[in-house]
Amino acid sequence: MKLKGSQKIETERLFLMPQTIKEQKRLWEILMIDDVKKYYLTVPIKFKNKLIDWNLQEKYYKTKIEHANDKDVFCWSIFLKDTDKCIGQIDCHINIDNQSSIDVYDVGWYIDPLYQSMGYCTEAARAMLYYMFAECDIKKIITSAAVCNSSSWKVMEKLGFIREKKTRKVQYTFLDELTEVYIYTIDKERFLSFNF
Repeated sequence: MKLKGSQKIETERLFLMPQTIKEQKRLWEILMIDDVKKYYLTVPIKFKNKLIDWNLQEKYYKTKIEHANDKDVFCWSIFLKDTDKCIGQIDCHINIDNQSSIDVYDVGWYIDPLYQSMGYCTEAARAMLYYMFAECDIKKIITSAAVCNSSSWKVMEKLGFIREKKTRKVQYTFLDELTEVYIYTIDKERFLSFNF
């Protein structure tokens, strides 16, 4: 794998930009919308009350931005090209256990509900995945989505991810019960042949 970090990615309607402190409060505001946070955050529940307070979170975001340009960080803010408005975030979490065989990742995204159902998430995800497979040379992605969060797993299926037969339970930060999630996988060859 080539550790290249979060480089600028341009699509037809979007810019995926390495994160800066400038848009972090906007991203936090989006993330705190009930329909967004319930299936995205898996921070330990004991931190739930801290997450809803910007004054406490601002310190976290400042620390996060200190590492935004590290070569092993793959996290982008999603901006509309025509208005330069930040509408969400997309990321790929890598697990570096063995430098010689880094091929298991997790992807995630969230979009401001005002901009959902317009194809932005699929457009951003396709561009990010292309970057990870073609530019960073990853081999395979394993990720998940809540069974009841069809908008997220439908994006995965549009992009060629294969749903595994098994499911698992995840504790989302803002949900009291464990949530059943589908497991999805895709490899480089399938992604490139399915999308290009």
